[in-house]
Amino acid sequence: MTDALKRLSEEGVAIWLDDLSRKRITSGNLAELIDQQHVVGVTTNPTIFQKAISQGDGYDQQLSDLAARKVTVEEAIRMITTADVRDAADILHPVFEATNGQDGRVSIEVDPRLAHNTKATAAEAKQLAWLVDRPNTLIKIPATEAGLPAIAETIGNGISVNVTLIFSLERYRKVMDAYLSGLETAKERGLDLSKIHSVASFFVSRVDTEIDKRLDAIGTDEAKALRGKAAVANARLAYQAYEEVFGSERWSALENAGANRQRPLWASTGVKDPAYPDTMYVTELVAPNTVNTMPEATLQAVEDHGEIRGDTVTGTYEQARADLDALERLGIPYDDVVRVLEDEGVDKFEASWNDLLKSTQAELERLAPSEG
Repeated sequence: MTDALKRLSEEGVAIWLDDLSRKRITSGNLAELIDQQHVVGVTTNPTIFQKAISQGDGYDQQLSDLAARKVTVEEAIRMITTADVRDAADILHPVFEATNGQDGRVSIEVDPRLAHNTKATAAEAKQLAWLVDRPNTLIKIPATEAGLPAIAETIGNGISVNVTLIFSLERYRKVMDAYLSGLETAKERGLDLSKIHSVASFFVSRVDTEIDKRLDAIGTDEAKALRGKAAVANARLAYQAYEEVFGSERWSALENAGANRQRPLWASTGVKDPAYPDTMYVTELVAPNTVNTMPEATLQAVEDHGEIRGDTVTGTYEQARADLDALERLGIPYDDVVRVLEDEGVDKFEASWNDLLKSTQAELERLAPSEG
């Protein structure tokens, strides 16, 4: 065993697990990962919950009770998912206390079908925060155009947010602006800014998946040489944008009032292409004050053979920009790529949510008590 995960933590990267299930909670596995593998947070999404609920019998008792009460399938899903998030938040509470609220966090996502509805997203964020009722929860809101004002409103209400599905640098800047606007509103309302936290989930591997597909279609040597470079370059330029915004006078005024930085979170860090090192989206994105949320396979790979070489982001911006410019010259427009990825991201989460509705409905029917 290497001590790569310890080194990663020491470099300022918070290690979060991109997975949650009731079995992980009840078996003691989550507590073990916190204790032995430097895990200090958990993220969930509709896909993760769909997989958890459709496998095994860990939810049967609760589903049976819900079926007896004849609740709607939407209510059943919210009762199940918030129960898991509440339990995970309790397990992580000592980390939350030890890090002064920065880590020890569990994320839960608003209904992805609301991704293009500002008012409904903000209302759902309030409802989820109330339902989970734990100070170490983050409400996940997608960074769609409609999501941005909902993010500002939610932060303005004093609710901590994990902004998800960020692919483009321009959108990321708007996310940071929404966060600062929300903090300014919260400050005007007299809320304690030190209690409000946020991360901005910048997606990584999917960028390479989309761009590599287009490079392969071009097929030239120049195109092949750029495979596997776009995702890391994009994330590194996001960190440059983060440094700029959180080095501004606007931010200083909020920081002086007790506000916390919105940390960049590297999401989708499981490597999809077997041609690349399976730790690539971890070891190439080491920078202070960041979060890396990993599927368990990636976490184990980093622990087993990850080479942590210190900060691999600061000072790389010129090369990162050159890599993205080279793609444009080859006829791969950045704006089109990130638009496709955002649309696909929302669609995938919506499809997972619909699958979750179907599988939960089937379970409710299976476990429903016979009449009489």
